[in-house]
Amino acid sequence: MIDDRLVFDRALGRSRLRRALAGNYPDFLIQRAAGDLQERLGAVLREFPIAADLGTPLPVVAPVLAGKAGTVLRMAEAEAEGGDGGIVGDLEGLPFAAGSLDLAVSLLALQGVNDLPGALIQIKRALKPDGLFMACLLGGRSLQELRQALLEAESETTGGVSPRVAPFADLRDLGGLLQRAGFALPVIDSETVTVRYRDAFGLMRDLRAMGWANSLTARRKAPLRRETLLRAAALYAERFADPDGRVPATFEFVWLSGWSPHESQQKPLRPGSAKARLADALGVPEIKAGEKPGGEG
Repeated sequence: MIDDRLVFDRALGRSRLRRALAGNYPDFLIQRAAGDLQERLGAVLREFPIAADLGTPLPVVAPVLAGKAGTVLRMAEAEAEGGDGGIVGDLEGLPFAAGSLDLAVSLLALQGVNDLPGALIQIKRALKPDGLFMACLLGGRSLQELRQALLEAESETTGGVSPRVAPFADLRDLGGLLQRAGFALPVIDSETVTVRYRDAFGLMRDLRAMGWANSLTARRKAPLRRETLLRAAALYAERFADPDGRVPATFEFVWLSGWSPHESQQKPLRPGSAKARLADALGVPEIKAGEKPGGEG
């Protein structure tokens, strides 16, 4: 029996990722995320004795952490043929002891777990006090054009629909999950990365080659009909093509960061504990509650 709570067929996802790694396909999205990570970590003025890369499909994190971290442990969910000496593990069951990491990083992997709240709690547990977590995952606007085209095309050609694109998490939900997991000083932001293709088939080829083909538990097991694929490509071009005829594909990169709580971290002041008046700092008269500007009661 299939558990209805499981959004992703994780075994199938790992199998497809292994096949993609064997094909040595250059995942340009992960390379982009690695470049962004380097820029973001550059603003953190400290070093991390023990860091871990959690599930990033390619070994791109360690070079970014060179000079920033003493030891970098890599946990991959799928191993390329021959391996690279890292740990093969599971983002939903981390193989790290509590309080063992100073830094945890994950690039474009957490959007594929079934229990994201649980994964975040485990990551926070693995961090030492004042340890940093930083991750990039795909957000809700990712592949919105492909999702719309496939749903409408399948409805037209078969009279029904099957989920074809993953339901990526919403930005606002992710912020709440960080807080629920117990992270201090949580920060969340997003950026849109647009990749342009000659047609929708080029996008679909890239997604398969990167191991990102449909691994939803509720997917229809039969492959898409040829007429459905052709109709989806036509709809994609009609709705979204740029003036030069090329079609855009949207990927929303959501960045999460948070710290394991520590007494040294900055905390908000208690209401009423301020020792200076805002009016004095601004050099203006103070208007008390109930008063009107100009001194009128």
